[in-house]
Amino acid sequence: MHVGLEYAIEKLQVISLNQDKKIIAFINIAHFIDHYAMLIFAAAVIVIAPTFNMNYGQLLPYATPGFIAFGAGSLLTGWLGDKWSRRNMMAIFFFGMGLSLAGVSMIQTPLQLGAMLLLIGLMASIYHPVGTAMLVSNSEKLGREMGINGMWGNVGVASSALVTGVLNEYMGWRVSFLIPAALCLVVGLIYVRSVPRSVDQIVKKSAAGTTRVSKSAMLWVVVSLVITVIASSTTFNAITVALPKIFQERLSNLTTNTATLGAITFCVYLFGALAQYIIGNLLDKFSLKNVFLPLAIVIVPTLYLASTFSDYWLIALAIIIVAAIFGQVTVNDTMLGKYTSDEWRGRAFAARYFLGFTAAGLSVGLVSLLYDQGGFDLMLKAIAGLSLLTVLGAIIFPKENRSN
Repeated sequence: MHVGLEYAIEKLQVISLNQDKKIIAFINIAHFIDHYAMLIFAAAVIVIAPTFNMNYGQLLPYATPGFIAFGAGSLLTGWLGDKWSRRNMMAIFFFGMGLSLAGVSMIQTPLQLGAMLLLIGLMASIYHPVGTAMLVSNSEKLGREMGINGMWGNVGVASSALVTGVLNEYMGWRVSFLIPAALCLVVGLIYVRSVPRSVDQIVKKSAAGTTRVSKSAMLWVVVSLVITVIASSTTFNAITVALPKIFQERLSNLTTNTATLGAITFCVYLFGALAQYIIGNLLDKFSLKNVFLPLAIVIVPTLYLASTFSDYWLIALAIIIVAAIFGQVTVNDTMLGKYTSDEWRGRAFAARYFLGFTAAGLSVGLVSLLYDQGGFDLMLKAIAGLSLLTVLGAIIFPKENRSN
C-alpha cells in the first residue's frame, strides 16, 4: 500500500509537471502575440499614412490611445484575473486580439484606425498582469522562465517588424493585420480545448519568494521599481516604436527596401531576445542588483551615441541598446515576482504594467513631438537623458539576502 501511494503521488507530480509545461507554452505564445500585435502599426504606419494623405508624424499619434489602454486596462484585467479566472481571461485575450486585428484590416478612415488600435490595446492589456502571474505560479526556476518568456515577447517584436515589412511590400498593409488575426483565433481554440478550468484552483509554491530584502529596505525596493518602470518602459516603447523609421532614415545608404529594413530590425531584436534568456539565467545565480546596475549604465551612452551615427555603426549600437533595454524588462518582472504572493500577484503586475505602459503610451506622442522638433537626433538624446533615472533606480535598489 505504501508503494502504491508513492506511485500515485509520483503520477500526480508528472501530470502536474506536464500541465505546468503546457500552460507555460501557451503563456509564451501569448507573449509573442501581445508584442507582435502592438507593433504591427509601428511598422505599417510608413505605408498606411499615404493612404490617408498624411505623413508619419501626423498618423503616428493615432496609436497613442491604444498604447495608453495597454497600460491602463491592466488594472481591470489583473483584478479580473485574480478575482474571476486567469484561464478565462487568457481565452478572451486570444479571441479578442484576433477580432481586433481583423477589424483594423477593414478600416476606411484615420478615426476608425484609432478606434481599432484602441481595442487592440485593451485586448493586449490582458496578457501582462494575467499571463505573467500564471507564469510565475507555474515556474520552478523563476529567472530562467522569465528569460525564456521574455525571448518569446521579443521574438514577437522582431517578427512584427520583419513579417509586417514583407507583407507591406508584397501583399499590402491590410493583409499584415489579417493574417495574425486568423492565427490568434486558431491558437485561442487550441488553448480553450487544452487548458482546463481547474487550473484556476491550483496554486503552487513557485520559485518566487526565494530571495528577500529586510522589511526596512522594502521601501527602497518600491521606490526603485517605480522609478525604473517609468523610465525603462518609456525608453523601451520609444525605441521599439521608432526603430523602423530610424532605420529607414539612417540606413538609406545601405537599402531603401522595406522588406530588407524589416529583416535588419528583426535581426537586431533577436539580440534582445537572446539577452533576455541570458539575463534570466543570471538572475537565478546572482543578486538582482548585480545584474540590474550594469544593464542600466550601458543604455545611456549607447543611446546618446546612436543619435549621431548611421549605417553599420548604427546597427551595432542598436544591437547593444535593444539587448540592454529588453534585458531590463526581465529584471523588472523578476523583481516583482519575487516580492509578491500568488493571491495578489495579478494585481501587483497590473499596477506595474499600468504604470509602465501608461508611461510607454505617452512615449508615442513624445517620439512624434521630438521627431517634429529635431528629428531622431533630438529624440535619442532626450531618451538617453531619461534613462539616467533607470541608473538611479539601480543604485538605490538594496542588496538581497539570499541565505533564506
